[in-house]
Amino acid sequence: MTQQVTNFGRFFSAFHKLTIHGEPDEARRQFVLQYTAGRTDSLKEMSVKEYTALCMAVEAMNGSRDELKARRSIVLKLMQELGVDTTDWAQINDFCRHPRISGKAFGRLSIEELMSLATKLRSIKRKGWQRRQQPQQQEPRQRITYLINLAGSEEAN
Repeated sequence: MTQQVTNFGRFFSAFHKLTIHGEPDEARRQFVLQYTAGRTDSLKEMSVKEYTALCMAVEAMNGSRDELKARRSIVLKLMQELGVDTTDWAQINDFCRHPRISGKAFGRLSIEELMSLATKLRSIKRKGWQRRQQPQQQEPRQRITYLINLAGSEEAN
């Protein structure tokens, strides 16, 4: 069986925020055994589904998932007040990717980056900036053109 999960950063990031009494390695092994139904105690032998469930559980234990959700909500509300259409993820990501805003897509921002972004957005709002609205295309006006023959017309006999 090939290793399905190769990057364990998500797990260890959440795991190190937990308050663990005793040996951390033993706690990690117990978590892995629990989420693999006793099949293995190694992170390397976990399936993607098992790993995802484990990460979500550890994040729920330390509250980082709830904090991330709250910070995102704050930033989205500030963006909306600045005139960004928060119902369109493409516009949200385009706004966030600007180098002066955050330089990253919205979904890739960490809690610390979201806090920094909220501060920037409050500063921008305080200075009175509003996002330019896309100009509405007006319907073409109907033109009436009159042609006048000034040369005069001679009747041919």
